[in-house]
Amino acid sequence: MRPSTLAEAIERISAGAPQGDTLAEFVDTFLALSDDAARVAALASSPKRTDDARLDALAGAIGEYLAKHYRLSQLPHWVSEPWRRLAEPWFTTSSTAPGMREYLTFASPAEFRSRNIFTEERPLRRARTPIAERETAP
Repeated sequence: MRPSTLAEAIERISAGAPQGDTLAEFVDTFLALSDDAARVAALASSPKRTDDARLDALAGAIGEYLAKHYRLSQLPHWVSEPWRRLAEPWFTTSSTAPGMREYLTFASPAEFRSRNIFTEERPLRRARTPIAERETAP
């Protein structure tokens, strides 16, 4: 069963579930929600602090990114917790291609970059994302 909230997804990852698969399942669930209230509810609960600073920061970035991207009526209060920011930069690629770090520094969405996470331009893009959103997403 897919996680219905971001907090549930982070809890499963903390318990040993694969991070990439679990977050993808949550994003698929979020995208399938049909209204603002359901999407706000999926992000409302604060994911518990884990022993993984990167995961904690990533949760904050995902929560803020989804709330802003879908123009939800509420930004989750917990995304601004100071411990949801990394002290050192984290580049989410293992690529050693010249210029990749510079590209990620430029391309990363503000919600990720402000937490010292450097990733692709549309980090939560899924095959289920409507085509118009895939092409125009921030």
